[in-house]
Amino acid sequence: MRRITILLILLAIGFTGLQSAWAANLKKTVAVFEFQNDSGYASWVSMGHDFSDQLSDALVQSGKFIVLSRRDLDTVMAEQDLAASDRFAQSNTAKIGKIVPAQILVKGRVVDFQENTSSGGQGFSIKGVSLGTKRSSTSIGVIVQLIDSTTGEIIDSKRVDGEAKAGGLSVGFSGSFDLNSSDFKETPVGKATQIVIDRAVEYVASKMENIPWEGKVVTVKDNQVFVNAGTNAGVNVGDTFSVYNLGEALIDPDTGINLGSERTKIADIKVEEVQEKFSKAVTTGDITKIAKGDLVLK
Repeated sequence: MRRITILLILLAIGFTGLQSAWAANLKKTVAVFEFQNDSGYASWVSMGHDFSDQLSDALVQSGKFIVLSRRDLDTVMAEQDLAASDRFAQSNTAKIGKIVPAQILVKGRVVDFQENTSSGGQGFSIKGVSLGTKRSSTSIGVIVQLIDSTTGEIIDSKRVDGEAKAGGLSVGFSGSFDLNSSDFKETPVGKATQIVIDRAVEYVASKMENIPWEGKVVTVKDNQVFVNAGTNAGVNVGDTFSVYNLGEALIDPDTGINLGSERTKIADIKVEEVQEKFSKAVTTGDITKIAKGDLVLK
């Protein structure tokens, strides 16, 4: 009997771990806004812009997120404004208010950029790339902020730093940088930037683990619940979710800030079919209580 009890406990622990693994596979949506360059380093004019681009790419490559960038949002909104002007056929244009919502906004500032070079010969320079025998090091400090997309509240903030050194033959850059070039990545600046990017992704991922995955009910028909997430968001057949009805938005009378809304659980659903951008689920509860726009949580 004792062995059976221990076996059941181990199975329960294993199932709990499996559920956690399923939840970890779900991709949460984040929007990366352009970082500000407050480091005082003027030679790298587009530092904040380039950093946000590289951070967006790293978040995508992590496989844990659906990533929107500020420029992507601006492009969609411009297309929607153009559609509203009646200059294009309405059936082929973006509709106002149909932007994919992000759970969390990621933004921040480059607050420190230091390059230190020891004495030595300058060598020569070709097209802005200088070769010499100097020893150099670079340190970069970035403050990353996570912001609630509904309330605008800063959920968490952290400074991440990176430092890299080089000796012997050094490669330095003047003017603008190409973050994707192999030459740049081998410089102390490139290496320090990569360290900061890696640490920023690790920070965002660790904080997002504590935030429930969210989706929305698209429609209910033929006794099935359609959810606006599919294989693109890591949803699989057999996944289970809870559906909540959102109450009236609570607006702060002094600031006008949306404080959120009350949530009432309606039912649990189980995914039976998955497409790229949506999935179909069934429920053992009262399906008539589920409606378009209801919140789906994991």
